[in-house]
Amino acid sequence: MKVIRDGKVAVLVSPGFGAGWSTWAYAGDENYRECMDFMLFDPTLVGMVERGESAEAIESYVTAIHPHTYCGGAVDLTIFWLPVGTAFRIHEYDGSESVEIRDEMNWTIA
Repeated sequence: MKVIRDGKVAVLVSPGFGAGWSTWAYAGDENYRECMDFMLFDPTLVGMVERGESAEAIESYVTAIHPHTYCGGAVDLTIFWLPVGTAFRIHEYDGSESVEIRDEMNWTIA
């Protein structure tokens, strides 16, 4: 389930350096894809970020659902709004996450 408003999807990203959000979260979770999607799109998490809830509250909610999830990036969570259907990936460097949109990247094809 995703939050969609005005034709855009809410995507949760942690742009601060130190710890990633979805890119670091699922290391200990057997269902890593499900966990990653949860970390990126969960409507309750989106609402918590919009309300400015604490990193501790966010971590408590996440670990109740995915107990082995690392939540270090919770302190910097930001919502990126992408048009529905946008192909993207989260790029992480030293804990800092950014959104890469496929149509804006110069891909090399073999």
